Amino acid sequence: MLKILKKSKKSCARRGVLKTKSGEIQTPFFMPIATRGVIKSLSFSDVEKLKPEIILANTYHLYLRPGLDVIKKFKSLGTFMNCRYPILTDSGGFQIFSLSKIRKISRAGVEFQSTYDGSRHFFTPEKVMKIQSVLDSDIQMVLDICLDSKSNYKKVKESLDITTLWAKKCKDMKKKFDPKHKNLLFGIIQGALDKELRQESLNNLVKIGFDGYAIGGLAVGETNQEMYKILEFLSDKLPENNPRYLMGVGYPENILTAIKNGIDMFDCVIPTREARHGRLYFFKNQNLKGNFYKTINITNSKFVNDKSAINKDSKIEELKIYSKAYLNHLFKVGDILAMRLATLNNIEFYLDFMKIIRKNIEKGLI
Repeated sequence: MLKILKKSKKSCARRGVLKTKSGEIQTPFFMPIATRGVIKSLSFSDVEKLKPEIILANTYHLYLRPGLDVIKKFKSLGTFMNCRYPILTDSGGFQIFSLSKIRKISRAGVEFQSTYDGSRHFFTPEKVMKIQSVLDSDIQMVLDICLDSKSNYKKVKESLDITTLWAKKCKDMKKKFDPKHKNLLFGIIQGALDKELRQESLNNLVKIGFDGYAIGGLAVGETNQEMYKILEFLSDKLPENNPRYLMGVGYPENILTAIKNGIDMFDCVIPTREARHGRLYFFKNQNLKGNFYKTINITNSKFVNDKSAINKDSKIEELKIYSKAYLNHLFKVGDILAMRLATLNNIEFYLDFMKIIRKNIEKGLI
């Protein structure tokens, strides 16, 4: 499943290959977000230009729209999207955090109110695995409870116990829906900022046994330093031969630090969300030293007459032929091409960033 090709002598960074039914993925890697089955504003031909290792979609949102009946007609989410790349589906656990005002948790599952029409839906571990089996995603996540990282001990402990219970149920149900084990199942470590609870959660999940282990409940209210302390604590405790996934992180410096602590997989809305607001990412240097990247706000008036290319170093033709002045204009008039070009730029940056990291690990520089 995961083949480790190189281990750093300078840190806990690893370079490897993760095998899935849809293809091999070079690690470490970043997953562009396709929450509702689309990377916002991008067509599949755009995605082909970017060549991601894998993309991420969301079980909760796809269950609501287009719904399982539609997906079943296409046999899988990948076919529905016309996507040939591996797909990871989150379980809906993050929505327990983000939709806290319209959900109720019990040991049996979580009741959500639809963000579309207000209808109520009850997610159990069994139901989440059934949904993901219809989506036929390459990597599937257990249902978990994601809390604010500053939640009190009692609340974190209670949520951790439920998460462990749900993880076991997900594993049992996965065997029913995927008896030949075509798709991978990851457990999710919770415990907020409490090291003892993190250790307890990890021990529970390892005892159940999963294909990979994700670290959830970070980047949800704590400082970078608090997050890094948890990563440092877990770095030598996570199973060596399984992929390690830090969920929902992050800015480039967060990712680089996490990789030095042995993390293999990342996802985050930052490159796509900030693109929609005109914030673009560029490298200052590719040796990843110091402040190795910069961002610009393309809507700033200083770009009104800027004739330079959006990104002269891009492999994507549009980013080399359109000027910053033109992109500034597109944002000012609200044209959807603005969002597409900015999204292409930022995702390309993140994917190139991961390629550079992989090369640096191979060369022993990280």
